[in-house]
Amino acid sequence: MKRIFLSVCLACAVWPAAAMAEDDGMAEVIVTATRRDSDGFDERVPAVGLKRIADFAVQEVSITGDTRDAGKRIAEVYQMIENAIRLAPKRGVQLAYGQRTVEPLTLQNYKTLALSGAGRPDTSRAVFLIKVPLGGTMSGVVAEKKIAEFIKAVEPVGRAEFGNADDLTLSVVAPDQYRGAVADAIAADARTMAAKLGPDYGVEIEGLNRPVEWTRASLSEVLLYIPYKLVVVPKR
Repeated sequence: MKRIFLSVCLACAVWPAAAMAEDDGMAEVIVTATRRDSDGFDERVPAVGLKRIADFAVQEVSITGDTRDAGKRIAEVYQMIENAIRLAPKRGVQLAYGQRTVEPLTLQNYKTLALSGAGRPDTSRAVFLIKVPLGGTMSGVVAEKKIAEFIKAVEPVGRAEFGNADDLTLSVVAPDQYRGAVADAIAADARTMAAKLGPDYGVEIEGLNRPVEWTRASLSEVLLYIPYKLVVVPKR
């Protein structure tokens, strides 16, 4: 019996170092139900990928102040953020900022957070993230409760207060580090598929040069994948 033919297209798999340094795949990224922003790639999520517990549960929160005096109002908002930063380690949470990639919010940089209006006159609002590491007994449900308890524990300042928290989402650190594991899963599936087709057919994999993508798989899990295409080809 002839050996089953398996062709894996890896011609462009090596990325320039500068491009890798600038890519989201080496940062901590927010994971929602949508895919990575990658122009020109297939929107369909393949059946094969790497499902794993996310690194963090993440919730977007805001602190809003409505003191009439603008200077005092801004000072109150920033002081409450400082209170939150100081309390966070004692409560097992971390503070961060960012919409797609995540950076730590610290005592050194919190005053660089931009303030916006809160939909009413004489209001100022700061938006940031609260994170909880996932794993072990720390599920998404437990993390959400932990964040809610932390919000209640932060000492208010003047008329500044926490607003409504956004829905819980997830983040994963450096998703491109799992590229090899994703490729192994794809190759294993391709070998299984080729074996099922019999000696007259083989399979080819296209697209493994593309970067790792991500989507949410459950309350606590993410699916990391490469948008590849598996093509059945007849043997000659």
